[in-house]
Amino acid sequence: MIDSELDAIYSHLCKRMTDLGEPNALLFLSRFALLAIDRLDDGEAAFQLIEAAAEDLAATKRPAAAV
Repeated sequence: MIDSELDAIYSHLCKRMTDLGEPNALLFLSRFALLAIDRLDDGEAAFQLIEAAAEDLAATKRPAAAV
């Protein structure tokens, strides 16, 4: 996939999430992930992608606010 195609797909993904609204964004991304994993049809690759997606986010996890 070339960069311009990747950019177009990502832009479409963001637009659909915006159209659906913030309350539905997490559900949309979860459904998209399940559909993509099914289409990928490679369990090991799916596990690797899940870990890669979480890698940088785990390092930036913010502590819960004190009450």
